Amino acid sequence: MKKQKMSIKRGEQTCSSSTTSSCMMRRSVRYGECQKNHAANIGGYAVDGCREFMAGGEEGTIAALRCAACGCHRNFHRREVETEVVCECSSPLSNGS
Repeated sequence: MKKQKMSIKRGEQTCSSSTTSSCMMRRSVRYGECQKNHAANIGGYAVDGCREFMAGGEEGTIAALRCAACGCHRNFHRREVETEVVCECSSPLSNGS
């Protein structure tokens, strides 16, 4: 099961049914430590200790899928998805008159 962080930011005003609100979802993906088992072919378990994925080339190229630190493919690195929901409410301000 993959872990997802979800945070909802709300302004000081609350939205009622007569106001308009717009919600946006922002998703950012980060690749963490390498989880490639380098000793799988001999029946063991050993990882190389690479702490974070660093792209080996410009985004959009094949080299961007290789880690500059350990040389393995991006899929071997732990994927962390952070989702943020931002809602903005627009309601007429009442001045109490």
